[in-house]
Order: sequence, then structure tokens, then C-alpha cells
Amino acid sequence: MGEPGGYRCIECSRRAPELYRDYQRGVLRLSLCKSCQKPVDKYIEYDPVIILINAILCKAQAYRHILFNTKINIHGKLCVFCLLCEAYLRWLQLQDSSQSTDPDDLIRYAKEWDFYRMFGIASLEQTAFLVGIFTVLWLARPEILKTKSDFILLLKALLLSSYGKLLLIPAVIWEHDYTPLCLKLIKVFVLTSNFQAIRVTLNTSRKLSLVAILSGLILENGIVCLFQRIGWNV
Repeated sequence: MGEPGGYRCIECSRRAPELYRDYQRGVLRLSLCKSCQKPVDKYIEYDPVIILINAILCKAQAYRHILFNTKINIHGKLCVFCLLCEAYLRWLQLQDSSQSTDPDDLIRYAKEWDFYRMFGIASLEQTAFLVGIFTVLWLARPEILKTKSDFILLLKALLLSSYGKLLLIPAVIWEHDYTPLCLKLIKVFVLTSNFQAIRVTLNTSRKLSLVAILSGLILENGIVCLFQRIGWNV
């Protein structure tokens, strides 16, 4: 990701040795892709806000720019922060459902433990979702995940494309009658971003990417049902 010689054309996804050529004195020229004869990456001249808007619109070109032609390495921190947002949302809903106002220390510790429990459950659900995706892709087309770097690249892409979960916090803070609908729309947006990340990273068909997402959802919901059988609120 972003390594010299490891760039990709954002239009056709073919490998490219460079994004631009520096003629010194501030003169730069975008490199052309030998396959499609278009600029390898036009986004290097764009403002980051424009790139973000294009990513929100799930444009494949913006995804290729971010995943292959930049040095963004925040996927780990972003994943933890998204899980914290999801855990906080669930914890808040759990507190709303329990009307206890007892100030006793034991009650406060119990509520704190509930937050850690929600974080653990959210982490397990995320793990199950990813395992479902990787399993289906590996079974359907093992050649696209034949090396460790392929697994790592797809994992980074899926984690980065889950940035939509950050919207959970404002949706809860500015609570109104449409909050449940907003939460569902955020879920759909995250899944759509994950779908596009799979397509862009592995250059797979829409059908296989959709099947992978659905398989991840099935396994994730299986974990949810398991916790509900245990008697835990999730």
C-alpha cells in the first residue's frame, strides 16, 4: 500500500511503477496507465475533502486511491474506535432499558462491566463477520487469497471501509424519532462500503462480493443468537 512499484491504476486496477514524474522546479506530470491510457491516479491532485466525498459515494476509483496509492495506516486504531462507538451505543440502550437509579458503588461497577461486555460482544461479532467473508472468498476462489499479503490487504480494506460506524455516536447524541431508521441506514452504508472494498481489493465480481458479505452477516447473526440463548442482552 503506497510502496514504490506497488501502485495501481484507479481506472483499470493494473499495476503501475509510478504515479507521477518529477521534472524538478515544481513541474510534475501524471503518469499514464499503459493499459487504459488514462492517468494512473488523478486523485493525487485532488483535495482530501473531494477524495472523502468520492469515497462516501463508494466510487471504486477513490477506494483504489486510498487502498493502493496512499500510506494510510490507521486501520487498527479505526477498528478499535468503531468498536468503542458500537459498544457505547449498545451500553446506552441497555442503560435506558434498566430504570435503576441506585447510586450504590456495586451498581456503578455493574454498569461499567456492562460496557466492557458490550465491547467484547461487538468485537466477537466483527470477528465472525470477517471470518465469514474470508471463508467464502477462500472457498470460492482460493487463488485470490493465496498469500499472507493478500489476506492482510483485504483485512485492511474491510477495516478502513467500516468507517461509517463512526456515525453511530452523532446518531445517538442527537436522538430523535428517526434514530432507529438512521442506525439501519448506517448499517446498510457500512455493508455497502465493505462490498465495494472487496470488489476493489480483489477485483472480484459483484455476485461473489455480495455472497461474501451475506455469509459474513449470517455468521455474525449466528453469534448474536448464541448470546441471546445464553441470556445476554446484545
